[in-house]
Amino acid sequence: MEDHHHTVPPLVRPAIADDVGHIHALIAELAEFEHLSEAMQAGAEDLAAALFAPQPRVFCDMVEGQGGRVMGCSVWFYTYSTFRGRHGIWIEDLFVRPAFRRLGAGRALLAEAARRCVAENMGRLEWSVLDWNKDAIAFYKAEGATMMEEWTTCRVESAALWRLADKARPRHADRG
Repeated sequence: MEDHHHTVPPLVRPAIADDVGHIHALIAELAEFEHLSEAMQAGAEDLAAALFAPQPRVFCDMVEGQGGRVMGCSVWFYTYSTFRGRHGIWIEDLFVRPAFRRLGAGRALLAEAARRCVAENMGRLEWSVLDWNKDAIAFYKAEGATMMEEWTTCRVESAALWRLADKARPRHADRG
């Protein structure tokens, strides 16, 4: 790695439509890193439709180094805490390419999300991390994160999602 990466601090900016190819590539790299490439179904078109819809429900910040070189990104959305009575932010994905780690890019992405939370008077910033990713866990703890070990994420998807949705259908007696 060249030394010039250290001379300019990473810049975080909101993603623009021209970033979709980079965002898709970064998410694919994250999926590979997490050994989940087979789970990646989103195409660049899906990301573009979600991130740049007229009223998007999901957002992305890019982090760049010197010369506009893409170092990573975070994909996030707003949440709401009934206990706090305030919105928050959930970071769905935060990924920095391995060549750019330990240069402040991840910290810059987290700090931007925290800045947004503070500026918008939100109650919390949250994300999940795989339990085997010890480097990320150590980094997040060093940045002040609490590991919510008593909480387990629940997920319903694919056929199970359809089965559950079917249970919401009204059941009417045959009125033939």
